[in-house]
Amino acid sequence: MRILLVEDDDLLGKGIKKSLTRDGYQVDWLMDGKLGLSALETDQFDLVLLDLTLPGMGGLELLAALRHQHNQTPVLILTARDTLDDKIVGLDTGADDYLIKPFEMGELKARMRALSRRQHGHAEPTIEYGRIQVNPATMEVQLDGKVVDLGRREFTLLLEFLNHPGQILSRVKLEDVVYGWDGDVESNSIEVHIHHLRKKLYPEFIKTVRGMGYKAEKPT
Repeated sequence: MRILLVEDDDLLGKGIKKSLTRDGYQVDWLMDGKLGLSALETDQFDLVLLDLTLPGMGGLELLAALRHQHNQTPVLILTARDTLDDKIVGLDTGADDYLIKPFEMGELKARMRALSRRQHGHAEPTIEYGRIQVNPATMEVQLDGKVVDLGRREFTLLLEFLNHPGQILSRVKLEDVVYGWDGDVESNSIEVHIHHLRKKLYPEFIKTVRGMGYKAEKPT
């Protein structure tokens, strides 16, 4: 799951990114509102964590511009503005949820999981996909009821396939989801992760679509 964090508080930003990365999220962090909007116009993210008081462009202005462009990426506002009127304005501008600072990381992650389930149509915390069962909250994966040990990037890749069943995902798209802006990516890294997923789950799970990318077949 690829997250865009737009937060100008250095200490808070570092803490959020470290905690979410440890839990398997791919987090890209920006400290300027204009840069945040530019990133959303050029890259794809699964969720935006958005501060309201930002240099360059305020969070509400960024959110309004995003929705004006018909970009429906879920947005979770993180702010110290705690009045009811502030919350109403944020939600009416297009936010999907609103979390008051200071907050516990556990609550932030729970709200993120809820937004992700809503976005991808998963009503229950556990994702059932044929022979595969995934609990995003605990990062536990089971195949036919037996626990499968996946690395962080393998788990991120697995969730991307489960959230887009039957869709062809290009190598570039998968690289963005797994690595984001974190430096150079080896040319065959996605192929290596897919090889490991097929080996740990089952070979037929991920299909190669020659010249286009990969897809997970919808379970029968």
